[in-house]
Amino acid sequence: MKLLYTSDGNLDNIKSKSVTIVGYGSQGHAHALNLRDSGIEVTIGLRPGLSWASAIKSGFVVKSIPEAVRTAELVMMLIPDEDMRTVYETEIHNNIKKNSTLAFAHGFNVHYNQIIPRCDLNVIMVAPKAPGHMVRETYLKGHGVPHLIAVWRDCSNKSKEVALAYAIANGGGFAGIIETSFKDETETDLFGEQVVLCGGLTELIKAGFETLIEHGYKPELAYFECIHEVKLIVDLIYQGGISGLNRSISNNAEYGEYTVGPRVINESTKIIMKDVLNEIQTGNYAKSFILEKLTNSPTLTTKRNLLNAHLLEKVGRVLRAKMSWAKG
Repeated sequence: MKLLYTSDGNLDNIKSKSVTIVGYGSQGHAHALNLRDSGIEVTIGLRPGLSWASAIKSGFVVKSIPEAVRTAELVMMLIPDEDMRTVYETEIHNNIKKNSTLAFAHGFNVHYNQIIPRCDLNVIMVAPKAPGHMVRETYLKGHGVPHLIAVWRDCSNKSKEVALAYAIANGGGFAGIIETSFKDETETDLFGEQVVLCGGLTELIKAGFETLIEHGYKPELAYFECIHEVKLIVDLIYQGGISGLNRSISNNAEYGEYTVGPRVINESTKIIMKDVLNEIQTGNYAKSFILEKLTNSPTLTTKRNLLNAHLLEKVGRVLRAKMSWAKG
């Protein structure tokens, strides 16, 4: 798989276009600021709300979504997945210029047929592999984050070049850009979030914390052992892989990794992971998530409230407030 860098693309492929970014949240503000700093004129399309004032404060031209997309040659959708279909159908589909490019930072809505882009539109994806604040911070530091690009429909025979130029303008050219497909990006992204990065990691943290508490250890001690040190370990893996981690930890810790880790995460865990992947591939997970939105998000609301009330979170808030570098 080839990594592409700044030298592999041409910013003129996007500098020549009028660009509208729909949304000014985590990803929206980062993309808008990065593209502007790369010499690209950006208009922000929004519904009335707090983001409108924030975008104006940052010096952008802000318009209603229909007005902003009417003159755009490239429209990047950077609003929540669950809101995107309605916004596209009611405010973009009939307003976006003919033969324009419709862009996404995640393939979910296109891959699962929630959005059926108008037949004259080029459809691309530019997906930074980091939260929005990191996309912005790393751009400013000159090293960016890796990006994925994909082309779903190419009417102009220039869509890959446009996607590559956008990724470079957003900082991806510093770190590396990989070409993929809407399908592969969507399915691997959901799988990674659910079984490792968000679902798997947080449940492992909570289970470890709860086990220590249930056996009489102080919550503060359990917090430091099961939560605080996670960042230190992840940073070592990020910098040098698992082998790099093992070069930095004690022989005692490494021995425990090899002998105890597979008892916690084992073949039975992988069977569940395969079930999760199948739910993603068949679209069953997508149906569940879409239904969640349609029924006013009961699972998200309940789970957020339960987590906020968990001892782990209560102890964490107290401890972080005492750390000048980690208040939250």
